[in-house]
Amino acid sequence: MRFLMICSYLPSALNFRGKLLEAIHAKGYEIHVFAPDLTDFPDELNRLQQLGYQVHAIPMQRAGTNPLADLKLLKTLYQMIRQIRPDVVLSYTIKPVIYGTLAAWLARVPRRFALITGLGYAFQNVESGQRSLFQKLVHGLYAQALKYADKVFFQNPDDLKLFQDMQLLDVNKPTVVVNGSGVNVQDFAVLPLPKNAQGQVKASFLLIARLLGDKGVREYAEAARIIKAQYPEVEFHLVGWIDDNPSAIAQAELDTWVADQTLKFWGKLSDVRPAIAASSVYVLPSYREGTPRTVLEAMAMGRAIITTDAPGCRETVTHGVNGYLVAVKSVDDLVSSMQYFIEDPKLMAYMGQRSREIALNKYDVHQVNKHMMTEMELI
Repeated sequence: MRFLMICSYLPSALNFRGKLLEAIHAKGYEIHVFAPDLTDFPDELNRLQQLGYQVHAIPMQRAGTNPLADLKLLKTLYQMIRQIRPDVVLSYTIKPVIYGTLAAWLARVPRRFALITGLGYAFQNVESGQRSLFQKLVHGLYAQALKYADKVFFQNPDDLKLFQDMQLLDVNKPTVVVNGSGVNVQDFAVLPLPKNAQGQVKASFLLIARLLGDKGVREYAEAARIIKAQYPEVEFHLVGWIDDNPSAIAQAELDTWVADQTLKFWGKLSDVRPAIAASSVYVLPSYREGTPRTVLEAMAMGRAIITTDAPGCRETVTHGVNGYLVAVKSVDDLVSSMQYFIEDPKLMAYMGQRSREIALNKYDVHQVNKHMMTEMELI
């Protein structure tokens, strides 16, 4: 029996789906992974191969919109799938879901599944009714491809409802909402909150994200500037990188935040645990997510959370219990929530404990993977 996973970014197959692949492999399946740009990720490629998986390069332009290149991708996927003859295909992120699902159907793969992990730029501002030509094209492709998926997984109920409301998904299509990608609660164990020179828990905020406007990076930096004017000892940490996404912030913006000491910038980390350990509160002011993995990791390590009352984010926080929900794009709400922790440091430990409990009960990666494997009839 053969299981094929199609993705657009090889490290995600290991970091976000590694435990799922492990569990499927343990059931006797031969694992194949399709991804582009393999030579850019030699460590991840080597690790996947050491686990006994077969990894195949595909000609996918992650951010490109060239229709001829995408047609070439569809043809190549079809040919490769026909050669491997998998019993099950799972695709995630935009291009793998669209072209991977279509190719799997054309190649007559018996079981085809799509996982919608987040909507991103292609769905920005769609609730307003204003859609660009690019967005209309992507949505039309989604609608065509998902016709041929046997079941579609979503990571929050808002994304499922949006797809149905926009008629990208037939209301009779089998769907499942899972609790994100889960988090390995053993790897992300609780660590003590950071202390100041007096031995007291210090207010230290952290954001981990690709440096995109729709991750709320600008709002985070502005809230940091306002807070530091009143509480200069408070720390603000930022982990991430600038990529070629249309909503990426400018390098000059980042340089300014670092130069004026608004933010301490860690760069891109392969292991985010040291940054989480240096923080007492995790902040994600994102405009929309699938289910944010970084929030789950911070929760597992016993950190209080500030995030937006937005799809995918709101599911991770019970307001006033393990953190605070703020309005999307509201710097004022961010500042107010941060001040609660600064003025009452005991909240950081109390809410951090509640976060850990929620991570254990709702987001443990083994529970999430068991749910997915049951729905895919792999167990």
